[in-house]
Amino acid sequence: MILISATGLGRQFSGDPIFQDLAFEIRTGERIGLVGPNGAGKTTLMQLLAGNDQPDYGELYVRPGIRVSLLRQQPDFTPGETMIEVVRAGLASLIELQHELEVAAQEMAEAEDQAEREQAAARYDSLHEQIEHQDAYSIDHRIEEVLSGLGFGESEFHREASTFSGGQQSRMMLARLLLQSPDVMLLDEPSNHLDIATTEWLENYLARQPVAMVVVSHDRYFLDKVVTRVWELHDGHITAYPGNYSQYWRLRSEKARVLERQAGRQEEKAEQLKAYIRKYGAGQRAKQAHDRERKLERLERERVDTLRDVVGPSMGFDEVERSGDIVVEARKLAKAYDRPLFQDLSLTVDRGQCVGVIGPNGAGKTTLIRTLIGQEKPDSGQVKLGHKVQVGYHDQGLLSLDPNTTVVRSVWPEDDPDWVEGDVRSVLARFGLGGEIVFQPVGLLSGGEKAKAALARLCATGANLLVMDEPTNHLDIWSCEALERSINEFEGTVLVVSHDRYFLNKVADRLIQLADGRARVIEGDYETFQHLVQKEKERTDADRARAQAQAASPAAPARTSSSDRPRPKRKFPYRKAAEIEREIGELEQEVVELEELLGQPATWRDPVRAVGTQDRHREVKQKLDELYQHWETALEANW
Repeated sequence: MILISATGLGRQFSGDPIFQDLAFEIRTGERIGLVGPNGAGKTTLMQLLAGNDQPDYGELYVRPGIRVSLLRQQPDFTPGETMIEVVRAGLASLIELQHELEVAAQEMAEAEDQAEREQAAARYDSLHEQIEHQDAYSIDHRIEEVLSGLGFGESEFHREASTFSGGQQSRMMLARLLLQSPDVMLLDEPSNHLDIATTEWLENYLARQPVAMVVVSHDRYFLDKVVTRVWELHDGHITAYPGNYSQYWRLRSEKARVLERQAGRQEEKAEQLKAYIRKYGAGQRAKQAHDRERKLERLERERVDTLRDVVGPSMGFDEVERSGDIVVEARKLAKAYDRPLFQDLSLTVDRGQCVGVIGPNGAGKTTLIRTLIGQEKPDSGQVKLGHKVQVGYHDQGLLSLDPNTTVVRSVWPEDDPDWVEGDVRSVLARFGLGGEIVFQPVGLLSGGEKAKAALARLCATGANLLVMDEPTNHLDIWSCEALERSINEFEGTVLVVSHDRYFLNKVADRLIQLADGRARVIEGDYETFQHLVQKEKERTDADRARAQAQAASPAAPARTSSSDRPRPKRKFPYRKAAEIEREIGELEQEVVELEELLGQPATWRDPVRAVGTQDRHREVKQKLDELYQHWETALEANW
């Protein structure tokens, strides 16, 4: 069922439109990921969908009676309102249903005649059915599940909402929206302020929901787990792709290659026609040349438009003074506030490394990096910076940027007479900020623009140890990729706190995990960490199963003789080599046909057909790999 649709939708504030002529549909149960560069209009489109803004032209149809809710980024709490009251407001409609049910029951009890009693009973049955359908009898359980999943403890439920931190208040508003469960859920950066464990809980929760949703996020792992369709908003237009983020990127890349090949062939054909016209336009073959002119005109009208790349800022950190080989040396560090954050941590950070810091909210990640660079004193232990180490610090709250100072002045390095305005503007342009925006006060910038300004300021310090606390917050996907590339090419050393798993997997050489008052050093990236966690879980599960088995059967089992042991199974069943060869030939021919289909424009006009062809191509290639191994086994065994 179509819940929302748009035709010719456009919005502009001043100058060129932000977007125009958008056409789309949102259907029941679709989970749509909305991606695009900063400034493309994602937030504006979300405001239109929520009914908080109106289009300048075009039509936006919202099916009557459906509920559309947008995640609020700036909460406004009533004085004295507790967290549980804020969250329960998301269930106001269900609570009202329960109240109506109580009223209907009272009316049944007080009915004076059979007709009134039957009318009240019918109303009671209808309300009861609605309540059961919406699972309204388990309100308290649902509230507890969502709040616990988003990292709140039961002791915080009745605390005044305004006393929580900004990040906690954002999670509170997310909890209210999840419990409200509208027909269309609009989520703008829902994983901001969430640690990795909470983000993973949210991914699993959203993937189970039957409601439609539109999600704006720069978290590529999150988009892979949650969405079933991707809208790319770029250059004022929407292009839809089926599948999650990885499938979108693969389809987009393959479509771009196909269009490039088509455009190349068209260009070759045009050059051949032009050459013929130049050579024979005034001679005996003028008639044929005139026919070529008509073909050339038709070719120009049918010119293939190649897919424009979404280009992020180039970024890049400048060359820096070489530090000593040992950049940070920590021995038996410990730090606690109301509880231990880390203890007995010994660590050496070598020049050129990128060390990522992960852990749940409140585990002490920011405190750890501030301690490692000398901005916080440890309770015990020692930390020392290496020879010629210069520290540049990017704080999570972007407090290094004065909101009342112009962008160009906020980035200008202090106490460095060699810098001129042109140098500062050049750095800002590299990080995606140019034109008149550099003369605006920082306080007028969007979240993404502030994040880029803070990174430009970090670059301008010339530091050879870059310390970044959540640097990807507010950045679009293409800016995240630019930052990943910049870190990987940087000649200095990097310490980075991040909840962005994809980002950490791209940049980190080592990880420090903080949890439960302990610090653990992992040699490797985020995938290495995941692998270790999985192995530990498997060992724990195996130990638990072994203990349960021993408890159930204390006597040790008798040893089996070698003759009793089952023989190892063959990897492949018996088949003649010639028979396998025939199947290999058939599948190789099918691969050729599928690749020809993938090279045809008609395939890409039908997303379902494109995905089906791709899936079959991968399936056949995988089957071929297995058959090649089976064929080699058959030859060796002389089958």
